[in-house]
Amino acid sequence: MPIFVSNIFYMQKIKQIYYNDSGTSFYWRKENEILIDKVQLIFRETGFYFTKQELQLFKSCIEESYSLNSCCDDCELKNQCHKFLLTTPCSQIDLAVTMQELNAVKDLVEGTLFKINLDDYLYGVGMN
Repeated sequence: MPIFVSNIFYMQKIKQIYYNDSGTSFYWRKENEILIDKVQLIFRETGFYFTKQELQLFKSCIEESYSLNSCCDDCELKNQCHKFLLTTPCSQIDLAVTMQELNAVKDLVEGTLFKINLDDYLYGVGMN
């Protein structure tokens, strides 16, 4: 887990959604209210502030990166090579990632979306 998230000050300012070894996602809190309109996603040293729709778009970008780089399946350097270009919903920002990092950001985004959708169901439609 990223170091800054374990800090008590930050824990009072955020509501964590999901994390893995490469990053975390959370909602910001403002005056004890959780701001759920956007998600702060931290991957490596980069922070993104996305709406749920932008997270879905980022998931599509990740899937596209997998399909574009499927020609590397037999390469021995695939997991250490930084040749994988991952586009983001921010048109000015692309990330150079290894296959391991691509897997990690995929897990981070999918885990975040899963948790958001689960909470939406449990505390929305699923409540009786």
